[in-house]
Amino acid sequence: MTQIIIAGVVSFLVAIFTTPLLIRWFSSAGKGQEIREDGPRSHLRKRGTPTMGGIAILAGIVVGYVVTGIYGITTGSGGFTVSGLLVLGLTLGMGLLGFLDDFIKLFKERNLGLNKTAKLVGQLVLALAFGLLILMFPDEEGLTPGSTNLSFIRDIDTLDIAVGGGIIGIVIFLIFMYILVSAWSNAVNLTDGLDGLAAGATALVMGSYTVITFWQFRNSCNVDVEPGCYSVRDPLDLAVLAAAGLGAALGFLWWNAAPAKIFMGDTGSLALGGMVAGLSVTTRTELLMVVIGALFVIEAASVVIQVAAFKSTGKRVFRMAPFHHHFENGGWAETTVVIRFWLIAAMAALAGSAIFYGEWLSTTGVLLQ
Repeated sequence: MTQIIIAGVVSFLVAIFTTPLLIRWFSSAGKGQEIREDGPRSHLRKRGTPTMGGIAILAGIVVGYVVTGIYGITTGSGGFTVSGLLVLGLTLGMGLLGFLDDFIKLFKERNLGLNKTAKLVGQLVLALAFGLLILMFPDEEGLTPGSTNLSFIRDIDTLDIAVGGGIIGIVIFLIFMYILVSAWSNAVNLTDGLDGLAAGATALVMGSYTVITFWQFRNSCNVDVEPGCYSVRDPLDLAVLAAAGLGAALGFLWWNAAPAKIFMGDTGSLALGGMVAGLSVTTRTELLMVVIGALFVIEAASVVIQVAAFKSTGKRVFRMAPFHHHFENGGWAETTVVIRFWLIAAMAALAGSAIFYGEWLSTTGVLLQ
């Protein structure tokens, strides 16, 4: 528990004190966000607001995780693990992809950064590398950071994604990994459209996963094989990483809350989406993440529905997509949309956590008094 607290506090402090430095630097350099002309008219006032605040989020996550790892090594309570490093690597890789996109838009003075093909290729490379690596590095019990089984609260043995095994099975698994990583990174990216919305929602998801991974650590099959134990490699290190993500998101939210002094940009949204995807795989909760991160799912689904409806019928289902703009264009104040969407995210995180804990109770035979 000490390591989790250290990770959260350090990442929060790094993010909250690094963000204003970025605000001053980008403001003095005259580099700010361009606003979509077809977006809500109220957003035009945001033109020129500094962006790329995701740098502070990544700094908070990295410093929080590294400091905690060093503390664990020096105290003999554990240090860096392959699971944590792989998820961190995916997070940083997605952050770098977003950084390139933001850099091109800001410093090359273009309205668009990386084109869709470049983004998809970057996500493909990162997803393939992550997918291959999580099947390697077995521990002394033979447990790898990830598995080819689809998972809900734990691996579903009857649903092996790598159907048939062999090269074909691995290819199918890697395709699944690409879909999962690109879906979550794009979902968080689409949610990042209002002041504080993505940062607050991500903090709630990371808070839920801090609890889940700590519970997996306390009830690990590596410690004691008993009903309800979890076959997850390195759950404590994943809890540390989730806590670092929570602290960094909250530290950045201090400056990103309405009226935002800075935006996270693709640097932050793609990185956080990568962390969400990585945690879902390494904790064996890929389907549970759909519940916990339901707000991200809703936002992404609204875009898919809007595009599909317009291309097939020529009509729009929503006033504007992603979903949060639908309510803005309906007359809701931006802060009203954000707070109500935070409530949705909080209820989803609580529901997912309750499902997780309820499954443990039913598996162990523990009855609530």
